[in-house]
Amino acid sequence: MPSAGIAPRRAVQLAALFAMMFAFTAQLLGALLPVIPLFIAASVVNLALDLVLAHLQPGLLALLGRIRFDVTVRQLLRDMLILVGLLHIDGINPLEEQAPLTITLLAFYGTHFVCQTVAVLVRRSRSLPFVTRNIDAGALGLTDAPPRLLYRQTGRRLLRFSVPTTAGLMVTAVTGNVLWGGLGLAVALLLSAGGTLYLSTWLLPGKGVIDEQRALAWLDAWLAAYRPTVGMYFSGGATSAYQANMWLDTLASLDGKPIIVLRERFMVQKIEATDIPIVCIPKVSHLMRLEHSTLKVLLHPANSGKTSQILRIPSIKHAFINHGESDKLSSCNPYAKAYDEVWVAGPAARDRYQLADIGVEDKDVVEVGRPQLAPIRPYEGAPLARYTTVLYAPTWEGWDGNPGNTSVILAGENLVRALLADPAVRLLYKPHPMTGSVEPRAGAADARIQAMIAEANARRGGALPGPQAAAELARRTAELDRLTTADFRKNADELERMRLQGTPEEGRAAAVEAAVAAWEAAYWDSFPEWEHQVITTARPGIFACFNQADLLISDVSSVVSDYLTSEKPYAVANTSGMSEDDFRAAFPTVRAATILAPDASGVPALLDAVRSPERDGLAAARAELKEYLLGPSDPPSAVRFNRAAVELCGRADERRRRMESRLSGIPVQRSQQDATAAETAPNGTGGASDTTATV
Repeated sequence: MPSAGIAPRRAVQLAALFAMMFAFTAQLLGALLPVIPLFIAASVVNLALDLVLAHLQPGLLALLGRIRFDVTVRQLLRDMLILVGLLHIDGINPLEEQAPLTITLLAFYGTHFVCQTVAVLVRRSRSLPFVTRNIDAGALGLTDAPPRLLYRQTGRRLLRFSVPTTAGLMVTAVTGNVLWGGLGLAVALLLSAGGTLYLSTWLLPGKGVIDEQRALAWLDAWLAAYRPTVGMYFSGGATSAYQANMWLDTLASLDGKPIIVLRERFMVQKIEATDIPIVCIPKVSHLMRLEHSTLKVLLHPANSGKTSQILRIPSIKHAFINHGESDKLSSCNPYAKAYDEVWVAGPAARDRYQLADIGVEDKDVVEVGRPQLAPIRPYEGAPLARYTTVLYAPTWEGWDGNPGNTSVILAGENLVRALLADPAVRLLYKPHPMTGSVEPRAGAADARIQAMIAEANARRGGALPGPQAAAELARRTAELDRLTTADFRKNADELERMRLQGTPEEGRAAAVEAAVAAWEAAYWDSFPEWEHQVITTARPGIFACFNQADLLISDVSSVVSDYLTSEKPYAVANTSGMSEDDFRAAFPTVRAATILAPDASGVPALLDAVRSPERDGLAAARAELKEYLLGPSDPPSAVRFNRAAVELCGRADERRRRMESRLSGIPVQRSQQDATAAETAPNGTGGASDTTATV
């Protein structure tokens, strides 16, 4: 998790930093004294250390760059120290022998800086004002990217091209023969000059993309040809992509022409496999071009700072659909009143907005259910398997420091300890992906929980799946990866990815759905039935875990609302400090839950009720709460969601007709008023009016 291993990582970084400083000091001393063995060893180790850190600790080197000790400065200092060392070695003539070496070294750095300039020009020439996916963008002149070493990795290029220089000069230091240093410098100069010339070919017309204005004109033409109607707008950080990904299937099933509008370039590759066209438009001025498209409705799964920019377009209706519903404040944000409509699952969310009194009018709240929940299987009674599968899926700590947000810190270890103590329990632990990102204690507790589960598995034993299970999982993984991931070269840049991720193959969406189902089956079959699992990867998803579980233990979060669609037993950890009665009153989603105290003392009784449904007194409450939270089952949520989208599109059409009517009526009304004034006015005045009107 984000906070796990921070201390060891910082210790490694400090050790690397001290080692680099020691190497520079040793190189200086070896050059001045001179102590040739020390000089040679320090010079080689210094360069090797920089090469290794460029791969293993790029963050540390970036920090050095911020204090003006970047890779160019470091390498230049290393080379200067080598030249100083050669001055102190007997047998090398400074004027006749070392001067040519210095001049050649300066020429090498000259070509390096020229290459950097060319790299900047190439990057600019290969930048478009937008990024696309699932769209045929061949008309933009997309070509393969240059090698990353020349194009993007200027620091690594300098280090690698300096290896022949350092090697040759070290041989010179040992033998006193400057020919070796000259040979090494010649090789480095040849590599740098040749790389610069090769990179320059990407500035030729045949490898360039069209300019910004022509690219924007192409985008306008594509929008006019595709004629999108409903889209999803998303902006966020690298870890927030799941908020958009959960809506992909729902968006794809809507009537009309769907589209996904993004704002961050990196997010294009974070969106999971989908056939929906994706357009990323980073600049606000370019984003406004959507006003002239056929786009009628944008759905918003999250609020962000850039959301207000798209809300400026009055011709598009906006609906906030959120990325999950819970009783937490984040599910009832005052920002929601900026949207035309707020789409919620059921009556609970409607009531929540009215109780919050944040300015969202009841008429703007639309109940659409949760169409994503269709894959969740319903409750089938007591567990039939030998082991009772318990899913512990706590949420993260949130931004406000409320101890009741997550159970991981105060109750997580107690809950897991109690579950592991039952020999008939199989535990699935799936923490929120942002656990530990704000509160280090949450990350530390999460790490301890994972260690507890690993120790419990080490003490268990039983039958293991045969080798065919692992082989089947590998086969299914390869098939799913083939369908859902693009195979990019290491050198591939944004434009090359756009070319490779053009119009998807016919029927790919259905093939992906089938491949996911097959992979999930193979995944669960690859583990023994007694083994506890820690699931921190995106796949298997939370719904797949729901279908495996006989019982959910979670916090006040959207996970509880979604799990309720199965009507299986669930429990919520109360770490808020409230009494149980106050806790139930404050959070409607826990009304049909077993409430667990931080000490986890209620876990044995909870497991007993799951295994013996006659002792489960909350079944009827779960069915009632399910409808309150998620709405009725008939008509299905997908139907209600689509109907809401169609109706909001209709409202957008009505507004456009009104605006067109007003704009077309203004000159007509003025003309009629002018004509009436001319007829009733005196001749002199009327003549003046006529003259003015003609002008």
